[in-house]
Amino acid sequence: MEIEIATIGGYEEVGRQMTAVRAGDDIVIFDMGLNLSKVLIHDNIRTEGMHSLDLIDMGAIPDDRVMSDLEGDVQAIVPTHGHLDHIGAISKLAHRYDAPIVGTPFTIELVSDDAEEEQKFDLDNDLVKMEAGETMTIGDHGCELEFVNVTHSIIQAINPVLHTPEGAVVYGLDKRMDHNPVIGDPIDMDRFREIGREGVLCYIEDCTNANKKGRTPSESVAREHLRDVLYSMEDYDGAILASTFSSHIARVKSLIEFARDIGRTPILLGRSMETYSGTAKQIGVDFPSDVEMVGYRRSIEQTLERIMNEGKENFLPIVTGHQGEPRALLTRMARGETEFELEPGDKVVYSARVIPEPTNVGQRHQAEKLLGMQGARVYSDIHVSGHLCQEGHYTMLDALQPENIIPAHQDLSGLSGYVDLASNQGYTLGEDLHITSNGNVIQIN
Repeated sequence: MEIEIATIGGYEEVGRQMTAVRAGDDIVIFDMGLNLSKVLIHDNIRTEGMHSLDLIDMGAIPDDRVMSDLEGDVQAIVPTHGHLDHIGAISKLAHRYDAPIVGTPFTIELVSDDAEEEQKFDLDNDLVKMEAGETMTIGDHGCELEFVNVTHSIIQAINPVLHTPEGAVVYGLDKRMDHNPVIGDPIDMDRFREIGREGVLCYIEDCTNANKKGRTPSESVAREHLRDVLYSMEDYDGAILASTFSSHIARVKSLIEFARDIGRTPILLGRSMETYSGTAKQIGVDFPSDVEMVGYRRSIEQTLERIMNEGKENFLPIVTGHQGEPRALLTRMARGETEFELEPGDKVVYSARVIPEPTNVGQRHQAEKLLGMQGARVYSDIHVSGHLCQEGHYTMLDALQPENIIPAHQDLSGLSGYVDLASNQGYTLGEDLHITSNGNVIQIN
């Protein structure tokens, strides 16, 4: 059976992931993502009203024309988790393929929400929910799709595995090796080791942190760091604000709990905060059921006015804007464009690091400077990454023992640490270690 892998998006940057694997006549697409920095660099762009071709020209979503080079039928579209760099293009591209979209319940709910906001295309694909540990048959030639549980900075993330007669293709985006997560089960390393013994033809790996030595800490480490920071503010009688990834349900849950521990009422403010946390509650995730969520601009302004009237010292708003996005709430607060008044000494906690893209770095720097100009005390990087560092990569290679490796999710400089690590484990660049770019097709077997 011929095995081909089309590296469509995410092989020259961090973002807009899309990969297709052809096994004989059957094709599975993994991820259809958005490169958010390509959107944020333009003012007032609303992607839901844009055509896919315009977004492709901007470099915001994958250019999937290479799919015409693959001879076969798409049997499934499989998003690995609910981050926009993995699902953000589904509403723009999936209608081109007569195939179901298969993901974990949380991911599928987010895909469904995104499709409801889409204005140019109708998403008629079947939405199929599959739990980690489950499998489904792909085509009629002996292929099977399996979801292996992994841990990441969003709940219900999986690494999909396409089992073929020639061996397994493991799509390894995105994960960290967390054995003590705040929500959900630990990474299923036992199953990865079993798959390694059964035979892995190719491993496609997330290299976001491949140049960083050591091991990525558990989310429980970030939780304790956050607890220490917020408890240190217990006696402060001014404003405390916090911002994190809206999709990071475990971190949001920790912020809610610690806000209450120090005698403040947490309120989630921002459209994406309401979307992700509301979806988590909807599917029954262990999440505080009584927290107030406010998503729309007018309601947010009314809530901020209420906070000012009732006393900033009684609340802990958890707001959007951790990357300094120009239209996000924290950035507007920093510019003095809301009812919320910052005063010297007020605390702002960034429980997120900057995504390593120039646009994000510049916007976050500007937002922090504006907050500082109002006298706010900024606490940065109360966070742990959702991606493997070098020791995690070593452990995965040791577990899977793949015949071939395709590094992804970075530019060339960002891949260098992974190339060195894999080379030290006996892989040879150009033979079984494949550095590729967007739009290529690699014949593995």
